[in-house]
Amino acid sequence: MIIILKPDVRSGSEQLQQLLAIAARYPGVTAQVREITGATRTLTEVYLIGSTTVVPTEPFEEFEIVERVVRVSERYRMIGRHRGQVEAVGFQYQGLTFDQESLHVAPGLCAVDTLDNVETMFRALRDVGVATTRMGAYKPRTSPYDFQGLGRECLPWVFELAGKHGIKVIAMEVTHESHIEEINTALDSTGSATGVMLQIGTRNAQNFELLKFVGQQQRFPVLFKRGMGITLEESLNACEYVACEGNTKIVLCLRGMKTNWGDPHRNFVDFAHVPVVKRLTRLPVCIDPSHSVGRKELAPDGLTDIHHATAQGIIAGANMVLVDFHPRPAEALCDGPQALLVEDLKPYLEDVMLVRECYLKRKAALANPAKAA
Repeated sequence: MIIILKPDVRSGSEQLQQLLAIAARYPGVTAQVREITGATRTLTEVYLIGSTTVVPTEPFEEFEIVERVVRVSERYRMIGRHRGQVEAVGFQYQGLTFDQESLHVAPGLCAVDTLDNVETMFRALRDVGVATTRMGAYKPRTSPYDFQGLGRECLPWVFELAGKHGIKVIAMEVTHESHIEEINTALDSTGSATGVMLQIGTRNAQNFELLKFVGQQQRFPVLFKRGMGITLEESLNACEYVACEGNTKIVLCLRGMKTNWGDPHRNFVDFAHVPVVKRLTRLPVCIDPSHSVGRKELAPDGLTDIHHATAQGIIAGANMVLVDFHPRPAEALCDGPQALLVEDLKPYLEDVMLVRECYLKRKAALANPAKAA
């Protein structure tokens, strides 16, 4: 059961303490108070955990500070929408809003390789007005002999260059708790020149100790990539591990499913789940067409499969796009065959905006069919 308090009610409220005292009367039920800072307002919510089926809602609904009481309908309590009863408030980070209405495109290097390539990428992003990117410093690979990333050694100059070119947020994968400390240290040494969104890669989708750790820290939001071979519900429960530790600034990324049904693509594209995730959860939804498709081959219409997959996700309402670019893909140390060229960046973004405009028109037409007619 979730008790949602009215705006501006905080955890020190006298009425809230009275409400918690009532909750304590029910055997086997514990209460957790959480403040969720959204993009437009801050919510205080009380989670009653345990055997709540016999707990009535009326004693809590009588409190003046209570906006509504929600019966939990999914196992993922904190991130769930619970049949539309809970608001998807989103969050703000580095002056940017991440919610179920926004759209951010994060083009960048799958793996940081050279300072020159990073600066070329950042300069290109600055020139087209994009302030979000992806940069992999830590790269878990299938083979132990493949390039594993430059690690902490590259962090200071990556962050400095990001600040120089106005990059506000870098999506960066971490595979161990120590990586977060290294990012903290490097960011501090550059005077917090940019921001980082901690990426949980598909291989760590059920690394529950790592999920708990990124949930306990509050400095960075989290980009969680759906597990490549697990169900959607299992991935949502993994996000709940992050949220229940205190960090609700989460974006869920769809990146394709590991199955040969998707051949010749690298993974089976799962972007039809964009509206499903938005309906079931409060989370903004990201898509990763590069790792879903895995190659930048042209279709007969002159567009790459990556362009088409991107459009499929955006027309379904995606809120973020993680996509690989590289100045010289043939020399890339990781996933070069799927990286678009830097000179492709402007037309790619134009295509994104074209599809986004179509999505917004579809949405407006359904909201006001008479006007659309």
